[in-house]
Amino acid sequence: MTELKLKPANFDDIEKEWKFVTAIPQDENGFTNQWHGIDRESFEKNALPDMLRFSKGIDLPDWMVPETFFFLWKDDEIVGQFRIRHYLNDALREGAGHIGYFIGKAFRGKGYGTEGLRLTLQEARNIIPEDEVYLRVNKNNPASLHVMLKNGGRVVAENEEKYFVRINK
Repeated sequence: MTELKLKPANFDDIEKEWKFVTAIPQDENGFTNQWHGIDRESFEKNALPDMLRFSKGIDLPDWMVPETFFFLWKDDEIVGQFRIRHYLNDALREGAGHIGYFIGKAFRGKGYGTEGLRLTLQEARNIIPEDEVYLRVNKNNPASLHVMLKNGGRVVAENEEKYFVRINK
């Protein structure tokens, strides 16, 4: 497989970031995207600055924790987006956890999710204070559960719709 790299959101790659982010559905398998379909100007003036601000924890709403946005690159093309929440509040501990990710439809089934999560876990180990990385996956998304398990994940709980996964730091 071609070497993949993880890069934080940045203004140098704005064109490719805009095209990738705005094509992500508003909600797919629990991965939410508030910037679906926005125009280029709005991405530059609002979305990308928000991503950078969120990573620094500046002016966050009370319910939110700092969150760093990364893009997974294959050569000169973005194939996925990964987010690391820097620590957990009660809602995240019982919900979405530390990491959320999305692999573009054209790139699924090629191992990019597994490698992207591996790279993201390396970053997360330097960011999060908890002893374990918390993740959540919809039961109707077995491919994503497989990605987590291949990266050392173990299912610690479940409900009707979701599995809750932990990976040791």
